[in-house]
Amino acid sequence: MPKISHSVPKVDQADKLSGKAIYVNDIMMENMHHAITLRSIHPYANIKHIHYPPLPEGYFIIDHHHIPADNVVNMIESDWKVFAKDQVTYIGEPILLVIGKDRKVIKEILASIKVDYDILEPTFELTNSVIHKTLTKGSYQDALQHADQVIQETFHTGYQEQAYIEPQGFICYPEGEKKIVLKGSLQCPYYVKNAVVRTLGYPEDQVRIIQAAVGGAFGGKEEYPSVIACELAVAVHHLHVPIKLILEREEDMLVTTKRHPSEITLEAVVKKDHVLGIKAHVKLNGGAAIGLSGVVLSRSMIAITDAYTIDHLDVVGDVYKTHTVPTGAFRGFGAPQMIFAIEMFMEHLANKLHKDSFIFRYQHLAKQGDLTSTSGHFRDPIIMDQLIHHVMKESDYVYKREHYKKENSFHGIGMSWFLHGCGFTGSGESDHIHAKVKLRKDQNNDVHLLIAAVDMGQGAFTSLKKIVVQTLDIPDDKVFFQPPDTDVIVDSGPTVASRTIMIVGGLLEKAAKRLKQEWKDHEEQIIIEHYTNPSYIQWNETSMRGDAYPAYSWGVNVVEVEVSKITYQVTIKHVWSAYDIGEVIDERLALGQADGGIAQGIAYGYLEVMQDHLGQLKQKNMTDYIIPTALDVGKTKTTFFPNPYQLGPFGAKGLGELSLVGGAPAVALAIEHAIGRPVHKIPVTPETIMELIET
Repeated sequence: MPKISHSVPKVDQADKLSGKAIYVNDIMMENMHHAITLRSIHPYANIKHIHYPPLPEGYFIIDHHHIPADNVVNMIESDWKVFAKDQVTYIGEPILLVIGKDRKVIKEILASIKVDYDILEPTFELTNSVIHKTLTKGSYQDALQHADQVIQETFHTGYQEQAYIEPQGFICYPEGEKKIVLKGSLQCPYYVKNAVVRTLGYPEDQVRIIQAAVGGAFGGKEEYPSVIACELAVAVHHLHVPIKLILEREEDMLVTTKRHPSEITLEAVVKKDHVLGIKAHVKLNGGAAIGLSGVVLSRSMIAITDAYTIDHLDVVGDVYKTHTVPTGAFRGFGAPQMIFAIEMFMEHLANKLHKDSFIFRYQHLAKQGDLTSTSGHFRDPIIMDQLIHHVMKESDYVYKREHYKKENSFHGIGMSWFLHGCGFTGSGESDHIHAKVKLRKDQNNDVHLLIAAVDMGQGAFTSLKKIVVQTLDIPDDKVFFQPPDTDVIVDSGPTVASRTIMIVGGLLEKAAKRLKQEWKDHEEQIIIEHYTNPSYIQWNETSMRGDAYPAYSWGVNVVEVEVSKITYQVTIKHVWSAYDIGEVIDERLALGQADGGIAQGIAYGYLEVMQDHLGQLKQKNMTDYIIPTALDVGKTKTTFFPNPYQLGPFGAKGLGELSLVGGAPAVALAIEHAIGRPVHKIPVTPETIMELIET
């Protein structure tokens, strides 16, 4: 058979190119109703009374009174309400659903509903910490005693919107007398199932979740689909009719989760030209509900040393509750904020110490055998040397750094180094996810993948099927992988955290090897494989100490920019990237992930502006929230360097998040180089550049 990295056609490409793919809004059912949400118009207020108009026949209102069990959206923290009860805590919080067959009539009813509020004083500043974590390594205080100097800087990052092609949506309908089915755009079928089970109080076998075709996600369909699903499930529980809820684009952008804004203060103790230790305070704006913010905070703190080895750390982190839209999962999950901060900080430290920044950073680069930020070990070979020198040569980095600086041409070039942990943090996979995969071979010798992995455009159906095909050494048309249906599949875990290929794919490879060994021609066979952590993984969640991940992927980005001396507009001229993701499962899919990731990362660094004013987001559609086109990213050149991970399928590691996390610091460093001013916040807009130059 051809090498695993040899590209094959995507499983779903014919359906998507022809328009045959069925997205949730394409689904029509007999007697189908629609739902639209009435939302809070205040960031913080008590609900005194709701005035309802007379409802036409066949139109209904569903609110917290109709919830049969728990008015909570099941997440890590239980503070996210399905429907507001007596109080609203952010603009856009769901209060009730209006349901009927005609969306125009529904909107008329919504316009006639009047809510009396007792307005309260909201909090928008980072003052109310609801999660506090600490991470230490070595002894920062001892390092402080040996320091020649202490240098401190603070960095800020803003919101980022996932901007998926397809807005959030579900259709929910009854199946038989007691069962409820939800079909929608999602990343995590069992997250949705568990949330609905909790809200309805149903037995697990009475809730069924089916994935429709998904038009993009980027983390935005990790936790938020559970919110919509619980609302709809409550409605169908009472009305026993099919109901569809699709967010319109403006509504989606105003009320769904975003990337956490952050404020990160870093303090380095330095002796000569060496960083002895770093002290940090990571502040994340969690918005009005904690949701997944505690895990986002952990991953941000763990990324404190990025691709470097620093012996002494004292890191504290806080998630703050504010009366703004809840923040949550987004590709990178806390790491982009920290990697921006630490990469800028290392550059600034070199400049303040009057050292060559490349040499300074290189002296601190992590090596195999070093202790990680959490006092685990980098056990596998680290080939950053190869990645760095390859990209430097491709970009002519050394010459351009000197040439642009001398010419004062407002051209700049910046380089970021980074890593990303693959899979859930620490013992998350073994203690919380308990992933398993199932292969079923039928009497025709057709093999079916029965797993919860979702294809949201990244090619999971193709790459995971490919692993099984190659392992079994059978024709491609004998292996089938359909969108997840919780009545049929097993829980292989959510499609998040750069875990799909390494964790789920690794389990599939093991299952396929067993099936190959036990193969019985034209007999049905079932193979189930359970995940177990590598034996060396030891992790203490409370102290955040031990091996945070079983493996790391590594990367280098170089970005070249030109800044207009008149308008301060930034033009991306070229992007070069090199990645170690173990072995590539499919070259075309990997390049697609890499190009998409770097585009999102660069745009996070210089282009995508989202702000709130008194709790109201100011950007609410694709005309005032600007995402990059191909012209905004410049020419890209990406290279993958093989470095097989022994526990990954065919040696593969994670890629999805890695390709985003280095984009923002690379472009920010390039802009900094072009204008000769230090950058401390992103996005680096023309307005920001003007302020830097004129102050």
